Amino acid sequence: MIVTKLILQNWRNFRTVNIELTQRVFVAGPNASGKSNLLDVFAFLRDIAKAGGGLQKAVNERGGIAKLRCLAARRYPDVEIEVQVADNGTLWSYAIGIKQEARGYRLPLLSYERVMKGDETILTRPDDDDKRDPLRLTQTHLEQINANAEFRDLVRFFESTSYLHLVPQLLRHPEAFSGPGVPGDPFGKSFLEKVARTPSGTRKARLKRIESALRMAVPQLKELKDVKDETGIPHLEAIYEHWRPHGAKQREDQFSDGTLRMLGLLWSLLDGDSLLLLEEPELSLNFGIVRKLPGLMYRIQRQKRRQTIISTHSPDLLSDPGIGGEEVLILTPNEDGTKAEVASSIQEVKDLLEGGLTIADAALPRTIPSSVAQLDLFE
Repeated sequence: MIVTKLILQNWRNFRTVNIELTQRVFVAGPNASGKSNLLDVFAFLRDIAKAGGGLQKAVNERGGIAKLRCLAARRYPDVEIEVQVADNGTLWSYAIGIKQEARGYRLPLLSYERVMKGDETILTRPDDDDKRDPLRLTQTHLEQINANAEFRDLVRFFESTSYLHLVPQLLRHPEAFSGPGVPGDPFGKSFLEKVARTPSGTRKARLKRIESALRMAVPQLKELKDVKDETGIPHLEAIYEHWRPHGAKQREDQFSDGTLRMLGLLWSLLDGDSLLLLEEPELSLNFGIVRKLPGLMYRIQRQKRRQTIISTHSPDLLSDPGIGGEEVLILTPNEDGTKAEVASSIQEVKDLLEGGLTIADAALPRTIPSSVAQLDLFE
């Protein structure tokens, strides 16, 4: 399954969005333009659909409707999301509108929920039961097993969405960050436990592939394996070529930030075939490695037909000539909310791409803040 279209109304930075998506999507824009918030649309649907989740929890974890609603929203304040999903020739559409209860507990309520399969309407709410019992509108049918049988393939697609923005300090020292973890562990605090829980054969095969990539990217790295210490806690261990005959061993708490982030990225790419959300995969990596990431991701993903949505600031990553204008979203903030455009739909960018420039040269300059030159005057 692949998301082919995204329509938003009053979602976070975005007052309106209506864009086509491809199998691989790069999202570029200035700081605070909404790159993370655009990716969060798909994490939000995942959190509604997954077991133990639901609409109320997904909204509350994000601070409530007031935090989700675009500041540029005016007369029509509802938050709306619609995604179209292609599945082997079948086009699904899922759409919800969310508002806040006018009085009482001020709960998030559905203003509508719709599911289409091709031209067939599978679900439309509110229905007669909802009108008799409005409290039903605090829950989507997406989250209810007894109500989603006719579109369960769509439910499974949403709930299998994966996201990882590995923070090296969390992985090295998880005990230093007390309290409940972030749902879904997006920052890698329990990454080693996830690796250890993977069936042995799959785990070893993945680590072998990751090892082969790291040997090319990390000087002197010779071998990567998973081990457990005397208390049973899982670790990753690398052997580096050294003056000693058998090399020098290091565990993850000694790995560089770049090694850990590349390891997490490669594991995510190899882990399943669901929609994958990646934020700034270039962080901590040498520019030479970053330039190879688009091709590397494509080669890993092409057999799975897996969709990947990637936010980035990196000219090196976007300098890959294989990245087409239809694969890039340009975010432009303004007083009426952030505008999201497919790069190839901007005539000036399209002309530059047809002239032989890369996305880095043709589109990325449009994401530079207009007043950035004034930083030269800052004292």
